[in-house]
Amino acid sequence: MYQAKETRYEKMEYHRCGESGLKLPAVSLGFWQNFGTYDDYETMRQMCFTAFDNGITHFDLANNYGPVPGSAEEYLGKILKEDMRAYRDELIISTKAGYRMWDGPYGEWGSRKYLLASLDQSLQRMGLDYVDIYYHHRMDPDTPLEESMMALDQAVKSGKALYAGISNYDRRTMRRAVRILKELHCPFVVNQVRYNMIDRHIEDDRLPELAKEKGIGLVAFSPLEQGILTDKYLEGIPENSRVAIPYKTMDENNLNENLVGQLRALNDLAGERGQTLAQMALSWVLREDAVTSVLIGASSPAQILDNIGIVKDAGFTGDELDRIDEILGRK
Repeated sequence: MYQAKETRYEKMEYHRCGESGLKLPAVSLGFWQNFGTYDDYETMRQMCFTAFDNGITHFDLANNYGPVPGSAEEYLGKILKEDMRAYRDELIISTKAGYRMWDGPYGEWGSRKYLLASLDQSLQRMGLDYVDIYYHHRMDPDTPLEESMMALDQAVKSGKALYAGISNYDRRTMRRAVRILKELHCPFVVNQVRYNMIDRHIEDDRLPELAKEKGIGLVAFSPLEQGILTDKYLEGIPENSRVAIPYKTMDENNLNENLVGQLRALNDLAGERGQTLAQMALSWVLREDAVTSVLIGASSPAQILDNIGIVKDAGFTGDELDRIDEILGRK
């Protein structure tokens, strides 16, 4: 039986999620990749143990994570049942619904029918009575926003979720979601968005400013651009990388000579800072005050240990931020 380290809370930092009472670790563990049917179960277990032993209390999932869809939740459920059940109250477990999960007109998007049915299925797969955060995974152009937000409110008030969240919502739609959920007196705490040094669309949309104005936290997913912002691709494509594995979510078209040159220059800067490229990329995301936590994916316990090295990072100088922008063609 797994026994968590007594020192697990000594190094991690915890940030308040917006203006709520909920705190999340600076680094959270995502189950989007490497927790599916084709991955090694023992490696999954050891990644969960390593994360928790080092203060990562937030495990983030979605109904469709795998592949096969649903398998990430099933594997976490097994790990909880066999190894980590005693620590449930020390964990923040989140899941989402919005992408296609089953056939027919009720298997995706944001209807009340889909969101509440999906939550019941997720709880069953994980063997839980409730999740800590339940997200609507993407904006729905056809379902009234009020319907989707009322479904999140129902999830919370039924006791099946403690907090409501949204994911991949832009500034305009998030503003409306805040208003609806505030009127419902629903504890809405977070918008989970894609954000990294390469993909800065939330800055262009001025989403961080709105999040701070409304007291909502941001959780950044893909902070390493699915592994591109690491030293993994500086000298070609490794056999075990996401680009090389057919069922993963990247292909060779994500890489080109210009990008590799930029990565090498960023890697040089990271070295000057005493960091790996991955650590610098994560630190860069956390420099944004509105970001509560960076959501990492990992394929091994060693990657988790490398990534949490950012927690005590001293930040960036203005010159360093300017160099990053120059390397990436932002200036």
